[in-house]
This record gives sequence, structure tokens and C-alpha cells, in this order.
Amino acid sequence: MRTRFCIAFAGALFAVFASSASAQQAGDTGTPPSKPLAPPSARTEALKKEVVAEIEARRTFTQQLVDSLFSFSELGFQETETQRRLTDVLIREGFDVQRSVFGVPTAWTARYGSGRPIIALGTDVDGLPTTSQTPGVVTRKELVPGAPGHGEGHNAGHALVITAALAVKKILDRDKLTGTIVIWPGVAEEALGTKAFFVRDGMFKDVDATLFVHVGSDFTTTWGEGTGTGMVSVEYMFSGSSSHAAGAPWLGKSALDAVELMDMAWNFKREHLRPSQRSHYVITSGGNQPNVVPPYASVWYYFREIDYDHITQLWNFGNTFAEAASMMTGTTWESRVLGSAWPQHGNRPLAEAMQANMDTVGLPEWTDADQQFAKAFQRAMGSEERGLPMKLAQLRGRVSIPAEEQTGGGSDDIGDVMWTVPTITMRFPSNIPGAIGHHWTSAVSMATPVAHKGATQGAKAYAMTIIDLLTRPDLLANSKDYFNNVQEAPKKYKPLLRPQDKPAVWLNKDSMDRFRPALSKFYYDSTRYKSYLEQLGVQYPPPMPPESDKGINTRGPQ
Repeated sequence: MRTRFCIAFAGALFAVFASSASAQQAGDTGTPPSKPLAPPSARTEALKKEVVAEIEARRTFTQQLVDSLFSFSELGFQETETQRRLTDVLIREGFDVQRSVFGVPTAWTARYGSGRPIIALGTDVDGLPTTSQTPGVVTRKELVPGAPGHGEGHNAGHALVITAALAVKKILDRDKLTGTIVIWPGVAEEALGTKAFFVRDGMFKDVDATLFVHVGSDFTTTWGEGTGTGMVSVEYMFSGSSSHAAGAPWLGKSALDAVELMDMAWNFKREHLRPSQRSHYVITSGGNQPNVVPPYASVWYYFREIDYDHITQLWNFGNTFAEAASMMTGTTWESRVLGSAWPQHGNRPLAEAMQANMDTVGLPEWTDADQQFAKAFQRAMGSEERGLPMKLAQLRGRVSIPAEEQTGGGSDDIGDVMWTVPTITMRFPSNIPGAIGHHWTSAVSMATPVAHKGATQGAKAYAMTIIDLLTRPDLLANSKDYFNNVQEAPKKYKPLLRPQDKPAVWLNKDSMDRFRPALSKFYYDSTRYKSYLEQLGVQYPPPMPPESDKGINTRGPQ
């Protein structure tokens, strides 16, 4: 490992200067290169080597944190065990921890250091409904039937972030470096429930740069306009009057009828919306029993588009259909915003610095067992049995993507942060190519050696980039120049949130109250077991499924 790292460092200077050129080749042929940075000093390079060694020595710490958070399996706004576990670690390490911040009981911040630059370090923490899964088992095996799980892999992010932060903290203390790191959680990201509120209420008002991480099946970062969407999350609530549905239905005003009419109107409208839009809804309340005309009903919509104007256009359509449905049914309606997300835009100088550090550390050293695990999973998925990635992807990015190339997709409320302060997202390789997003298959690897190694490798590049920001003032200057003069040149941030909107902290409480007692029986005990797989008695690697089971994970509903 030492030989490999030293050889990699020999090419680090070249990687720093080559990153702009590779970005040009890999995606943006119409934008001038970034302003060049001064070469990193010998001191900067020495500090980077030091944080890498420190993170390598913390592998067990990282693994135990990954496994613990996986075992909690908490839904958005209910991440109480996750908050306790993470903040307890940070308090012991001397961070100034504030809990229940910005009106969100499970939110927190942890600050260390003094002075500028102030660097915000974040990642998401919540799980997803119905994705409970035994890690390391490549076919469906729930830990708790029907329970939530980490079907997006958010359990590994803070293990990476905190491991990196502790390595940097050691240098801040010893060398008396000027600078502050602020760790924060993306609470309820799956509902896009907090980051826009954090921005509105001042979490990032004094921050110079934000480094965000998210799990992936490869080791990547990007810059420029994202390929997904922004969105607003709105719940519409209708009120009518009840009556006996058989004895005197003419006396009732059905709120459920209003919901159904609104949904019908939206589904007819879809034909006339742009291909880049994505919209979906669930009926959150539809009455209590059939023989009572429902006096109350509600429906929750996600309106997604690629820019602010088209997001608000969809929202206005929704309001129009709600008003029309209420007129047809004699009901009244009101709405509340549950969350929002701006389209993403990554900062180019930060992405180039991160890519250079990723090039230096490289991908994890996967073992034959890791590759067998990945191929066994891919066989069960019916996908190409290509195993885990062996080659880093090039940096990609474009300042803007033409509208005709924007085909829509998912959203992440990190977009609001990206339009407030220079920000990038690094994706680290803790998942397996071929998993389905927001699905139990994305939980299969997330408490296995694949997740542990991906988090450790990601922490190395992440910590190195923090060192860059602390010791290379031209990187921060270039990042701010890009933010002010390139990113914000064509448009400025306009919040989708309204002043009266508040975080939807009640979401998922009933579900977690129902499942938490059963889930708690599976919490990881690091004092008794070296790993969560050992605690659960899971064989690693699993055997290859027979050819007859190829694609078994995609046969029928699961």
C-alpha cells in the first residue's frame, strides 16, 4: 500500500494541472479552462500524506460507524439514534456540538477550529421505507418485514465525513492552522426536507465552501449544471363534510372526491408537459371507512423540472387543479410545502481539486472476495457480471446543458446549498453497479467490506481536499470567482420556500414508532462483534447463485 501511494503521489502535481484539460476532453469543449492554481507546496503535500495515513489507521472506526448507522434504519426526521451516535463521537473529540438546530429535532452542527476559511462538511443520513435488507445477502431477505432500511446507502456518508474530519482536526491542533470545519447532516433528504430550510435560516451564511458526499457505485465528482431536476414538495389538503354514505350521501361533501378529481386533472395534463418534468403523488389520507363520506383527504405531490421557472409553473398548475377540484365538490382546500430542491450546479475549481486527490488515492483495493460478492449480486440482478470498478472515471462537467439534452431525473436538496456557497458532491464507491435506486437492492452492500472500503477511500480524498482549502488560498479564491462570475452569471438563486413554510418534522413518526422496537433488536453491538455481518451470521463472500437464479431479484414484485 505504501509503495502504491508513493507512486501515486509522484504523479499528483501532474494530476492537478491535467485535471482542467481532462475536464475539457470529458464534457465541456466550449468553456475556457479554470484559472490555474499555484503548485501545492511541499508542506501541503506532506499534510495530505499524513491525513491519508491517519485515515488508513482508522479503518475499524470507519467500519463500525458504517455498520452502526446501517442497523438503525431510521426514516427522515426520525434519525434520533443516528444523531445520538454521531454527535456523541464528535463531543468526545472536542467539537462544539449543537443539537436540534433550525427547527429540526434531529438536525445538528459540529464546529471545530477558529477563523477562516470555514468549510462545511455534509452528507445525508436518512433511510427509506420498506427497504429493510440483510446486508451481504444478494437476494431478498428482510431483517424486519416491511420496515425501513438503507436502500439509498446514506449510512456510510457520515462515517466518511467524520473519519476525514478527525484526521484534519489532528493537524489543526498540532500545527495551529487557521480554519474552521463545520459538520452537518442532510436530515430527511428523501423528502427533500431540510437543506433549503438550512439555507433560508442561515446555516451557510458564513461558510466559504461546502464539500458534500453521497454514496455511489464508483468514485466520481462533477462540476457545472447537473443532469437531474429541482423540485417542490407540496401537500394539498381538502375539507368537506361527512354524511352516511348510503343513508344520505347528498348531505356530504367528499374531500376524497376532490383529491381524485385533482389527480385526474394532473394525469390528463401530463401529455402536455415537457419531457424533462417528473411528477408523482401519493394519497396521504383518503377517509376512514367506506360508509362515511370523507370530510378530510389529502394528497402529496412532487413537482420536478430543470429550472426555477418551470418548477413554479408545475406548482401553479397544481394549485389551479386543487381550486377546480374544490369548486366541483363544494370543498375547501389549503396546501403546505414539505420541502424543495434547486437544480444542482457543482463548483469547477473544487471539483478539479477533488478529482486530483481522487486520482492520487485511487480506487479501493478490492479483494477476490469483494469481486465475487459483486458478481453474485449482479447475477441475481440479471445484469452484466462486471464486478466492482477497477478504473477511475474522468472528471466531467459543463457550465450549462442545453434544454434539449435535459431529460429529467431525480433531485437532491444539496442544490440549494450549491446556489448559496461554492459546493461539490463527491460520490464514493460503497455500492455495487447494477443496484436499483430507492430499493432494497441498494442496501445489500451497505454494511459489507465493499461499503467499508469505499468509505475509507473516499475519506482520504475528502480530507486531502480539506487540506487544499486550508493551505491553498488561491483554490478558495478561484472557487468563489467561478461561483460569482460563471455559475451566477446567467441566473441567481430564488428560494422555492416561502417565509411561512416550516420543516415537516412530523413525517415518518408513526412508521418509526411502529418499527423501531423490532429494529432495535438488530442494532449493531461493536463490543461483541467485529462486524455487522459477523453479528448477523452472514457468510462473506456469498456463493454465486446458480444460472437458473440469474435475474431473480427482478422477477415479480419485491
